[in-house]
Amino acid sequence: MFYGKSSNRTGIFILLLHDTVRLTNTKNMKIILVTPPLMQLNTPYPATTQLVGFLKTQQVDAVQMDLSIELIAALFTKEGMTRIFEAVKQKKEIPDSVREMLEEEDYWLQTIEPVMRFLNGQDQSLANRFADLAFWPESKRFPDEEELEWAFGTLGTIDRAKHLCTLFLKDLCELIQKQVDERFELIRYGEKLCMRLPEFAPLQEALQCTPSLVELCMLDLLRERMKKEQPDYVGFSVPFPGNLFSALRCAQMIRQEFPIVKIELGGGYVNTELRSFTDPAIFRYVDYITYDDGELPLLQLLNGGKLVRTAFLHADGGIEWVAMDSTENVPFAEIGTPDYTGLTDNKYIDLIELANPMHMLWSNGRWNKMMLAHGCYWAQCAFCDVSLDYIKRYEPTSARIIVDRMEALMKQTGQSGFHFVDEAASPAVIRKVAEEILRRKLVVTYWTNIRFEKGFNRELCGLLAASGCIAVAGGLEVASERILKLINKGITIQNAAMTMANLTDAGIMVHTYLMYGFPTETEQETIDSLEIVRQMFENGLMQSSFWHRYAMTCHSPSGHSPEEFGARLLSTKPNTFSNNEIFFSVKNTPDLDAWGKGLNLANYNYMRGAGFELPLYQWFDIKVPSTHIQKNRIAGWIR
Repeated sequence: MFYGKSSNRTGIFILLLHDTVRLTNTKNMKIILVTPPLMQLNTPYPATTQLVGFLKTQQVDAVQMDLSIELIAALFTKEGMTRIFEAVKQKKEIPDSVREMLEEEDYWLQTIEPVMRFLNGQDQSLANRFADLAFWPESKRFPDEEELEWAFGTLGTIDRAKHLCTLFLKDLCELIQKQVDERFELIRYGEKLCMRLPEFAPLQEALQCTPSLVELCMLDLLRERMKKEQPDYVGFSVPFPGNLFSALRCAQMIRQEFPIVKIELGGGYVNTELRSFTDPAIFRYVDYITYDDGELPLLQLLNGGKLVRTAFLHADGGIEWVAMDSTENVPFAEIGTPDYTGLTDNKYIDLIELANPMHMLWSNGRWNKMMLAHGCYWAQCAFCDVSLDYIKRYEPTSARIIVDRMEALMKQTGQSGFHFVDEAASPAVIRKVAEEILRRKLVVTYWTNIRFEKGFNRELCGLLAASGCIAVAGGLEVASERILKLINKGITIQNAAMTMANLTDAGIMVHTYLMYGFPTETEQETIDSLEIVRQMFENGLMQSSFWHRYAMTCHSPSGHSPEEFGARLLSTKPNTFSNNEIFFSVKNTPDLDAWGKGLNLANYNYMRGAGFELPLYQWFDIKVPSTHIQKNRIAGWIR
């Protein structure tokens, strides 16, 4: 997160920190906050909206640009796809599957704009036509009628059409990726290049290459915005690895064509990966890198005060780190309401790639994203980055302020759906918010993350449903009592099952995060965990879940002290660029690739309501032990 440079505009900033009022005369600067390609396409990512909302409370001239959706909106047009097809035709060797697409070029070009109009909600009359499998060209990606019937039934015409349109776009994405730009994916760009990047050299080498056709489109969009806004500063929020390369490519263009503009970098990727880099090469592209919540570092840059949690290149060529340990922040109650100005047009598109009900929420629909509280009220899980500020600093505010912000966003965006992006909403806070929503007689829809703890009793879950809660996601992780204690999860399997029962009985959908491969986890514990999950699905306690392979990070308790969890580091030498994931070894390591394949195959079938009667070993290509879990354990708990 980011921001500013002086110009001849003047203003006064008022900063409230811990009940202290500070007035600072400063020159007002214009800032563009940019979300670089590529990421979520159905709704704006919340980083820039929160910063713009705060900056406007400080009378700062701030604008924002979601370059991610703007690139997709420009690329997936008849004109944009014509350029893609022309580029493909210039290739010397063209696979047969691509030749088939070229033979049907007219179909793809005449269909792309109607598809985009339908996906962004401008023309819903196309739903019935797009829901018909016969409308689409033959593709290995498209499901058969039976799969569609299971996922969407006979009445889910719009969602069925969105699913098929998404697969249509995925075919075009594959064409672009394999024939025009290998870095391109629908919701990420250059992710493979930037994942686990120990050195900056591969990025530098890629940035020295000629920009691709996709990148040229992206740069044209940013260039025009730069000319229109004439900013003093540009800030790039980089939440994920799939945003880093495009951010630096954009910064490279700004350096060359707008040399007096200062460039800043912040966001989730920076906060987790770039806290200890030693190679200054990234400063060829950016002037400042800011860490943790961006409001205070931004204001200090703007008003010429002492920098906070900021890195820059010193005159002697070394990296200057300023106040990285500072705990001073703008209080959560005073950060203001997120501001969606400039992002409320109708470019965002709904995608349904997987027939997973929680994934549909993530990628389908317009959601106002905001937080109920800063940080995590538990912040003790051994696998989690609890040493970082965005998790460890828990700071709630009043329900009145939260619902005031909700009403302001509804008025601004015209949308009454909310995604509370908290690490975990506490029972106490969400109860008060639900009561305030009901007191004001608001009709809203919302979903959030929670912990499966006893505080979510039947009465509270009923209250949440009545106030508009439709879904929650929570971490069961490894459904083993020993592992739950080892990772300090603070829940038991039985309590989690009871919480899920309370939620589903209230009509709230439950998604569960699952994990495998934690140090010392045995094959027996993994298969027993799968049996617990099977029973939870069979008893209707969850409707959606996903298995994640455990990754040890340097910001987690398990990364700080791996030996306490039965792991041994494979290297203790820090990388010169990205430092986050830690590679480790344990005794008697199981075949995690094979386990992951079987766990996800079982999970897919259980979400479909199928395969409950099958022995667990049938999901795997490897020999697995028999479960020790009683077949009716979960049913006995919830009766």
